[in-house]
Amino acid sequence: SAGQKVLACLVIRLALAETFCLNCGMLALDEPTTNLDRDNIESFAIALSRLIEQRRAQNNFQLIVITHDEEFVGQLGNRDLSDKYARIAKNPEDNYSEIHINDTSQLA
Repeated sequence: SAGQKVLACLVIRLALAETFCLNCGMLALDEPTTNLDRDNIESFAIALSRLIEQRRAQNNFQLIVITHDEEFVGQLGNRDLSDKYARIAKNPEDNYSEIHINDTSQLA
């Protein structure tokens, strides 16, 4: 299916990032679950979880995920891989963006 092809591309990109950036401290993903069905999103969360587990010992590793998919964020949080996430929202009173730091446990 198209979703499986997208998932395969994401996994390949993660593998390439892992190969070429062994000492890189940051991995940024922008809307990684777009066009994926729930099963493929879960598979991607598992693959990403494995990468995070491998990189945990690296002092400078940071993962940045930009997404509207709170269920995906919750899947990562449920694996005890992260304890916080940031939500950016516009304040309707002054139209400035605000950053709110939340516990991933709030997504469950």
